[in-house]
Amino acid sequence: MKINGTAYRSLWRPSDDAKSIRIFDQTRFPWEVEILELRDMGAVAHAIRSMQVRGAPLIGAVAAYGLVFALQDDASDAALEKAAADLIETRPTAINLRWAIERMVSHLRALPAERRVDAGYVEADSICDEDVQVNEAIGRHGLELIREIWESKGRQGRVNLLTHCNAGWIATVDWGTALAPIYMAHDEDIPVHVWVDETRPRNQGSLLTAWELGSHGVAHTVIADNAGGHYMQAGDVDMVIVGTDRVTAQGDVANKIGTYLKALAARDNNVPFWVALPSSTIDWRVCDGVKEIPIEERSQNEVLFMTGLTESGDPGRVRIAPENSPAANPAFDVTPARLVTGLITERGRCDASEEGLKSLFPES
Repeated sequence: MKINGTAYRSLWRPSDDAKSIRIFDQTRFPWEVEILELRDMGAVAHAIRSMQVRGAPLIGAVAAYGLVFALQDDASDAALEKAAADLIETRPTAINLRWAIERMVSHLRALPAERRVDAGYVEADSICDEDVQVNEAIGRHGLELIREIWESKGRQGRVNLLTHCNAGWIATVDWGTALAPIYMAHDEDIPVHVWVDETRPRNQGSLLTAWELGSHGVAHTVIADNAGGHYMQAGDVDMVIVGTDRVTAQGDVANKIGTYLKALAARDNNVPFWVALPSSTIDWRVCDGVKEIPIEERSQNEVLFMTGLTESGDPGRVRIAPENSPAANPAFDVTPARLVTGLITERGRCDASEEGLKSLFPES
């Protein structure tokens, strides 16, 4: 995808410094585009915890390089296992992180210590390249749904989509998951319009999704998180499409807090609710998402304060609650499979169920 006409991935290794990686500091979007250089595991862990890098697929890819950085000084089995455990703990809900680290460990453990660093870079590069291919395939399968809606409208008016949080190209290595079909529909001249949930408390929708869509020329409108149900009742939402941080073997979906409420409103108004994901987001070891998926509790300051541009045009932070009031801040919620119309993966679409997932991934 592009920023000001220049094509980027959200993660890359510069040709003049192959032992480091570059990412965008996502806490600075959309006010400024700042590129960060990461060259050790500590910097990678900090970037993940502080949400300088976010989005389940991208977190996994960045963590893969973080593991390689850790091995540059000590590539022993003990160092490999410790670095892997430390990185997995940085974000407990997003399963792509564990998937990427386990893939790296499995690949590197079989090699002698002196070969692990070079082989690690090659494997991490492969994770990135595969992510791009997977997300492009997700986009093609989701595009078919948007085409069907456009045809059902007699190619009149516009296709109204609603999304929550950010599942665009800066949440992956490129293309995105939930936004990939939207970009492709736009590029195909289907008149799409996106209702963008602000996604409190960190406002990934109003800050990141709106910035992405606007940069690509996609029509969109930012709305308060509580407004989605109203637009569904009014018939102004043709489909909800979101990403996810973890999907269970029976099709339950963990995504940014507030997704569950959108699914309930969609069910009540007969609006299709689709979830876009790479297969690396499926956790085959977990069945009941509500009972088994750990929900990350983030700092209460994310709820008590908001960051934006002040009247002077500079970024600033303001408190929006009484000084003595505490806050709770669960980062994710779980949408039960019964509320999900279907899943969009790189292999195609399926029901949100064990049978549906097995139909696409029989080897799992």
